[in-house]
Amino acid sequence: MNFASDNVYGVDQAIMDAMVKANTGTSASYAYDDITTRVESQFNEVFEREVKVFLMTTGTAANSLALSTMAPPFGAIFCHAYSHINADECGAPEFYTGGAKMFGLDGVAGKISPQMIRDSLNGFIRGEHDPKAAAISITQSSELGTVYSLDEIAAFGDLAREKNLKLHMDGARFANALVSLGCSPAEMTWKRGVDALSFGATKNGAMGVEAVVFFDLNLAKDFEYRRMRGGHLLSKNRYLAAQMEAYLTNDLWLNNARHANDMAKRLADGLSSVEGMHLGVEQQANEVFVIMPKAKHDALEKTDAVFHQWLASGSDTAPVGPDEIMIRLVTSFLTTIEDVDGFIALAAG
Repeated sequence: MNFASDNVYGVDQAIMDAMVKANTGTSASYAYDDITTRVESQFNEVFEREVKVFLMTTGTAANSLALSTMAPPFGAIFCHAYSHINADECGAPEFYTGGAKMFGLDGVAGKISPQMIRDSLNGFIRGEHDPKAAAISITQSSELGTVYSLDEIAAFGDLAREKNLKLHMDGARFANALVSLGCSPAEMTWKRGVDALSFGATKNGAMGVEAVVFFDLNLAKDFEYRRMRGGHLLSKNRYLAAQMEAYLTNDLWLNNARHANDMAKRLADGLSSVEGMHLGVEQQANEVFVIMPKAKHDALEKTDAVFHQWLASGSDTAPVGPDEIMIRLVTSFLTTIEDVDGFIALAAG
């Protein structure tokens, strides 16, 4: 009964089988293999247009190297204060951009708004004494499991075009957001003004593969050098490609995300019905944030259920009282109904 993270679960069997299949014979190195070529074509089909895609091993590398194409060392990147790129990547975006400054904005429910960025830009009045506004990064779904609507993404795209900025999307849980909205990948990205996407797969059934997807093809120029210089070009890239090919085949990625989201909804609905418990934010993808009495939290910690306490940040969530604690529960493609119902029963007991 583990709800600590979608990272705690293993690899989808179809992806594992694909890696085993790729482990026979010989293959070209450094992303010149046949599987990588097929994956590049898959991404063109998924996004309904030509894209440039580069496979990566981690989300941190994908985010940071993507942003390095958008922001110079003297640039400014606008994001949520508690976004992964600002709070959880050990300064990697600053490192790979050569020193770009992150502007963390404290939005509600894990999301920022174009107006917040406009307000920040109003303070850029000192010419070269301010960093040069360069990029916006939004997380889909957010660190609090909330999802930007298509209109919200389009508003960021419009602002980016107006202010000559680039728009990046951190899609570590891209599939979860996509099935939540019920739209196409194209509709949630380039058709709304997204220039580059960090496309996640690891949290949704892969062993360890992400992708940087460029819709603005000019940003992809020289990216192969950035990836190599950053130490993220694998000589045996076919093992990354085998994972991604299986992930995108027969809608595996969407089915896995749909299951995780369904389990999260079942969990959120069940816990909301328990006396003394309520949601910290609306459940929209595969993360559930529940506020409960401290005594109930302490009792649950003594069970075999695994979860994390989550600290509220200002106006980001519903208020957490002095005798209350908010916890985070994350569901995955392998979360079972039995575990969900079992945790609800423990919470109600």
